[in-house]
Amino acid sequence: MSMMMTQLHLLVLLLFVAAAAKDDDGQRQLQCHSDDEAALLAVDAALGSPYHFASWTPDTSCCDWYDVDCDADSGRVVSLTIFQDANLTGAIPDAIANLTHLRSLLLRHLPSLSGEIPSSLAALTSLTQLTISWTAVSGPIPDFIAELTALESLDLSFNSLTGAIPPSLAGLVNLSGINLSRNRLAGAIPSALFSNLDQQQADVYLWLSHNNLTGAIPPEFAAVSFAHVDVSRNQLTGDASPLFRRGRYVDVSRNGFVFNMSGVVFDEEVTYVDVSHNAIRGGVPAQVANLTSLQMFNVSYNKMCGQIPAGENMARFDAYCYQHNKCLCGAPLANACRH
Repeated sequence: MSMMMTQLHLLVLLLFVAAAAKDDDGQRQLQCHSDDEAALLAVDAALGSPYHFASWTPDTSCCDWYDVDCDADSGRVVSLTIFQDANLTGAIPDAIANLTHLRSLLLRHLPSLSGEIPSSLAALTSLTQLTISWTAVSGPIPDFIAELTALESLDLSFNSLTGAIPPSLAGLVNLSGINLSRNRLAGAIPSALFSNLDQQQADVYLWLSHNNLTGAIPPEFAAVSFAHVDVSRNQLTGDASPLFRRGRYVDVSRNGFVFNMSGVVFDEEVTYVDVSHNAIRGGVPAQVANLTSLQMFNVSYNKMCGQIPAGENMARFDAYCYQHNKCLCGAPLANACRH
């Protein structure tokens, strides 16, 4: 019996040592690197040590600080997410650039964050996600973003950015998501955007709504597989049809597009089409009646004519979707077609 007790005690001791070693190893993995801690404390100081960073104290590992995530193996800070604080004021701190292993930077819903996007962020060459959104940040979209070659997602929406969309963004071969909506951007959409992306492997997301963009939709966009594209509420003109052949969610409403809708061919899996408030001619393509995934189809406030196609799918779209056109006719509109 005493031998069994001795063995049991030994087993318990071994399990305790193993657990302690595991805890020590886990602590080692998540121990904050001194360079990252210094960078974060400099960010805190630059923003006036707001209450938002109350957990950022040297007596704990920075991997446990609010808004901070570390890599489980290296312990380096890989994500900084500062979110939703109306009391946080100042410019984007240059000290963020000292977080050299950062993969994701998200500054969102910080309405008092102001100034331009600092060029120091060019040092963050490991970034795959950059979000600066719902802030008072102004100035141009900086050219240095084209140097962030690992970037997959860029969200600069709901700011006060001005100037043009940098054509250099086309050089980012991994960038498949761009959101620049709700700014004051002007000029044309760069024709080479997404041209270097592997179209066989990437669904593209492009949001440019509520800006002052002009010119036409690049013909090159006909080769892009758009999961979601929204260029609504700009001053774009010409032919928007390059977006439809491979686009599954397409909103081109409230622009100055002028083209013939009759010959447009849609992606068979399209779910959403809004071309309202333009100057589009022609009729509703017969293909629309066979698009079983289509949930929204709005061609109102254009110059279209002809009979609206009949079919089971068409029951989803009421008269509002067709109103204020030159001479569209047939159900669900009240005016019958004359043959």
